[in-house]
Amino acid sequence: MKLVVNGQEQEVRAATLEALLADLELAGAVVATARNGEFIRSRERATTQLKEGDTIEIVSPRQGG
Repeated sequence: MKLVVNGQEQEVRAATLEALLADLELAGAVVATARNGEFIRSRERATTQLKEGDTIEIVSPRQGG
């Protein structure tokens, strides 16, 4: 299925957000995730189903001020 991941269209096989992170070699990484503009907690990723056309944002936390 086609998703938009961090602004780029990608063809993926993953059915869940957790599987997508694994496919992107980010399993276990400390990242924040959102699907279609809605924040998804790390404990909800395994049950968050992906659908054709979803927009996924994956960001790493940053320190700064």
